[in-house]
Amino acid sequence: MNYKKILIAVDNSTCAEKAAKTGYEMAALCDAEVALLNIVEPAPPIANPDFGFTPAIIDIYDNSIENSHVLLKEIEDKFSNGRATTYLSALDTATNGILQQSEEWHADLIVIGTHGRTGLNHFLMGSVAEHVARKSACPVLIVPNKAEV
Repeated sequence: MNYKKILIAVDNSTCAEKAAKTGYEMAALCDAEVALLNIVEPAPPIANPDFGFTPAIIDIYDNSIENSHVLLKEIEDKFSNGRATTYLSALDTATNGILQQSEEWHADLIVIGTHGRTGLNHFLMGSVAEHVARKSACPVLIVPNKAEV
């Protein structure tokens, strides 16, 4: 286990906090660099494509990126124990954004939490963690929601 760059994918949920705690613990064990990643999901498509990116949509995106950085800072403050952290935010779908950012940052390991959805909910929503694990070029550590913080 010789990970040097650990990417921790987070959102604003308790399962993401559990993943962040685990990711930082792994980083401490491996003396690895850490990047926290938050994906900003694109706004739903507009009915009329002629509208394009209106000032209101640009403001929403700017606010989302700003909120993303606030979230990343809060998670770093709570779990990093002083370990330097790179912040990554991207406008993308969750799975694609995580995979793309992990490749661009050259991650050795992706740490991600899972909401633990089952049944119809899992069928309809899918699992970002599951899709990332299937398509990633590097190992993926999936932290279950049942783990203690």
